[in-house]
Amino acid sequence: MGGLRPCLCEEQANRPGSWRERFLMAVGIKDVARVAGVSAATVSRVLAGKAVDAAMQQRVHDAVKVTGYRPNLAARRLRSQHSNVIGLIVADIRNPFFTAVSRSVETVAAARGMQVILCNTDEDPAKEAMYLDLMHQERAAGVILAPSRQRVARTDRPEGERPVVLIDRAIPGADLDCVLLDNERMAAVLVEHLHAQGHRRVAGLFGAMSMTGHERRAGFERAAAALGLEAQALAVPHNTGEAERALAALLSGPQRPDALVASNGVMLLHILRALRAQGLSVPADIALAGFDNNDWMDFVGNGGGISVIEQPVEEIGRTATTMLLDRLDNPQAPTRKVVLAGKLVARG
Repeated sequence: MGGLRPCLCEEQANRPGSWRERFLMAVGIKDVARVAGVSAATVSRVLAGKAVDAAMQQRVHDAVKVTGYRPNLAARRLRSQHSNVIGLIVADIRNPFFTAVSRSVETVAAARGMQVILCNTDEDPAKEAMYLDLMHQERAAGVILAPSRQRVARTDRPEGERPVVLIDRAIPGADLDCVLLDNERMAAVLVEHLHAQGHRRVAGLFGAMSMTGHERRAGFERAAAALGLEAQALAVPHNTGEAERALAALLSGPQRPDALVASNGVMLLHILRALRAQGLSVPADIALAGFDNNDWMDFVGNGGGISVIEQPVEEIGRTATTMLLDRLDNPQAPTRKVVLAGKLVARG
């Protein structure tokens, strides 16, 4: 019998290589422009995150949804000197500080039509160099970098001509935008707080591989000397259980400190675990202070009695991303250095 041939079912239409997939792959900017009723140039401006009338911008985004348009990122990179991607290279993603900063960077970047590639170096200069090279290969528009201590010690700047904004640590002599915390002063604030609470023997544990830890140690030692305190400062290897072992040796000595300072939130947790393993209570038996007001503190009464410097993590990420995007718009502008202060959260 004659008659119409049955149409393709939904399952057939959605199979890899089907007519629907081939159609979506074939959709281009001109198709989006035709559906939106605007020029192809306007579509390009909207997709690039440039300033366009809000109503027209909405029409383009609606047309993208209707057509299923997917930009060819590889082709876009080839046509331009850089992409709409920015790199974020941090020293230790397990550190809640960098996690929070990363979230802030992504939020600001997304609002400006940019995408973020997150890389973790573990303070390894070889990994850092590899990721910087990757940003060059990917034609990243720019990079937000928490440099390793080794790079800081070399006093050079990252390779490549793309804009770089430093966070957490500066590179001496490098003419780069940077957003920093006043680490020495904030460490001194912690020591002054402990002194005001009546503590006279203090010890501090600081990251051996971190420039931030080095600066905080300097502030700790300077404040302790100025106040006439008995002080010990220990450098602890990065990302190991050395903090707990170093603390065990410290507590078993003849002059046990009555207060401890940790240079970051990860080390703070290591110290708290070691104290509890030895049956010591904070702050009844020993005072504990450090950096980063981490979420886990909400699950212990009064933050575990731990006084901390709360870092303005959202402001750091927001400021660094804004500075990078401003640098892309105005490459010749003078470089800026923004130094932020933390806030003492006193407990115990």
